[in-house]
Amino acid sequence: MDLDTNLLLGFVVLVVVGASLLAYPYMGPINIGNGNGNGVIISQFKEVSRFQSYEELKTAFDEADYGYRGGIMEDTAFGVPMAMAAGVQKSIDSESGSSDFSTTNIQVEGVDEADIVKTDGKYIYNFSDGKLVITDAYPIEGSKIVSETELEGVRPTEMFVLGDKLLVFGSSQLLYSEENSSEKVGTAPEDSVGIAAEEIYYPYYGSNSVAVRLYNISDKSNPVLEKDLDFEGNYLTSRMIGDNVYFVVNSWPNYRECFEGDSCIIPMMAENGVEKRVAEATEIGYINPMPIRSFVTLGSINLDSGETEKETIAGDAQNVFASQDNIYLASTAWLPRETFIPEGTVVKDIERAIIGDEETTIISKFGLVDGEIGYLGQGDVSGHVLNQFSMDEFEGNFRIATTLGWNGSNALYVLNEDMKTIGKLEDLAPGESIYSARFMGPKAYIVTFKKVDPLFVIDVSDPTNPTVLGKLKIPGYSDYLHPIDEDHIIGIGKDTTESAKGDFGWYQGLKMAIFDVSDVENPVEMHKIVIGDRGTDSYALHDHKAFLYDKEKELLVLPITLAEISQEAKDSSEAERRNWPEYGEYVFQGAFVFDVTLEDGFVERGRITHVTEEDELKRGYYFDDVYSVKRALYIEDVLYTLSNNMLKANNLESLVELKEFIFGA
Repeated sequence: MDLDTNLLLGFVVLVVVGASLLAYPYMGPINIGNGNGNGVIISQFKEVSRFQSYEELKTAFDEADYGYRGGIMEDTAFGVPMAMAAGVQKSIDSESGSSDFSTTNIQVEGVDEADIVKTDGKYIYNFSDGKLVITDAYPIEGSKIVSETELEGVRPTEMFVLGDKLLVFGSSQLLYSEENSSEKVGTAPEDSVGIAAEEIYYPYYGSNSVAVRLYNISDKSNPVLEKDLDFEGNYLTSRMIGDNVYFVVNSWPNYRECFEGDSCIIPMMAENGVEKRVAEATEIGYINPMPIRSFVTLGSINLDSGETEKETIAGDAQNVFASQDNIYLASTAWLPRETFIPEGTVVKDIERAIIGDEETTIISKFGLVDGEIGYLGQGDVSGHVLNQFSMDEFEGNFRIATTLGWNGSNALYVLNEDMKTIGKLEDLAPGESIYSARFMGPKAYIVTFKKVDPLFVIDVSDPTNPTVLGKLKIPGYSDYLHPIDEDHIIGIGKDTTESAKGDFGWYQGLKMAIFDVSDVENPVEMHKIVIGDRGTDSYALHDHKAFLYDKEKELLVLPITLAEISQEAKDSSEAERRNWPEYGEYVFQGAFVFDVTLEDGFVERGRITHVTEEDELKRGYYFDDVYSVKRALYIEDVLYTLSNNMLKANNLESLVELKEFIFGA
């Protein structure tokens, strides 16, 4: 069966409250916000329960590991009244750059997302071969690469840029002690990155870590490292609100190898070379119900001051949604009723504790103000979440779309400010799975797929009663939905053909469509285009940041790997006998540039590739990451395309090549 799945398997995300906030005196309810006009009312946060000792933490992990499905702790959480100060929005000074430039394609206005390339209207920042590359791109006359900075020991993943500060997220490797040794180590090998400290043991030898590096880029020719952080674990995601960046790290310790009296279950971290555990055992939180198998650290860093806040809890996170005021961590859990509560465990809320063996997503909500993080509530819904676009916040309520099981049924839930479910729409498209979702104010748009592509228009203006207004069934599906205006949506995904044997569809070429949803009861596919044959793909199908769209410029740019089947192959007798569609041969990789209007739909303006004729002679070059165009951006009338090997500049209208910037040349 030629279908992909994004089922998210995991455990309960736990809620936290920043310990540093507990020092604030209570000053009554305060209306605060981060510039979106809504604000939040915060008069009370809940403090999560914390482990009383390392032995208690270790016992909880042992019980979870040996089949108790839990390490369930007694929930002693209580409310602690406190207040938070309002955050400040900060504008970007692009020096003498243009004010007409593209930015990262984000989900929520005012909430920036990290990416592999950024521009401030004058300079372009990207990574190549482990280096930070800064190009003086505007104006194009006299443009040049001004620096290529080695990010020592870091494999960069993505970045933020704000004024003269640049924040890098990446991965590194922490080398601790020698294998099979339980001896404490005082120093690290000379070539190690990050952490070596007293009380470090073998279980963390060679562990991956999240590298966070803050640079001052006031001198673009010589970026200066101002702060470095390392966290044991894996980077999940981050958001920038004002001049504060919030990030999420998951850590899975090898607790089987820990010795009595060790603290090796707790992840390590380093700040400016000072090594330590990410938290003391008594600082680590938990909340009932909770299978205790891993840790999640929710941290923040201020790009101006470099000040950081963090909180570590026993749990994990799988998907994240953030508004200007709140961040929501979601994770999926299976909690069998018969083994969920170990004998003798005391729980205060038996109804919430016993969720049963149904697939359940737990959502934990935190308030965000000026770098501080405060726990606001927790809710749960049936099913699992596809990605961040399946979640949204509107008029104080949280909306989430889920799929239960594999091609089971789908649902939309609305939770209030206290994370209590107040509305739901269930049994949507049974036998199919959600492939994309987009919330737009009082409406939601959901695409499900198994054989055909139903686009559902859902009214959520009454949060207590979400209602399907209309639907459209067409071949194919959309992986990503992008609003043109309140009545029109772009969908990009795959065309499909129904299988002659089996209740499913075969993927074909890349499909783009414009949907008219002005008549909510009868949505219409206004325009459609199919690019290539089976095997054609785009980074934008898997990462919305690769989608460049500008309504005013009527511009759409997508990086596409094009596969085509020759007419001879289509006409062959073998094709007639085959019970499955053939894959095409790769013939192009690069940026497709389209004019997009409601009148004419998608009109191809041209294509830009980084592959030369010499490269084409190399076997498998279409799979070579060096040549693949991954992003596009513009500054005024110049379109830039980025691969690992180069940055190419073309005229935005004519697509005539203007200049190439070869990295490492």
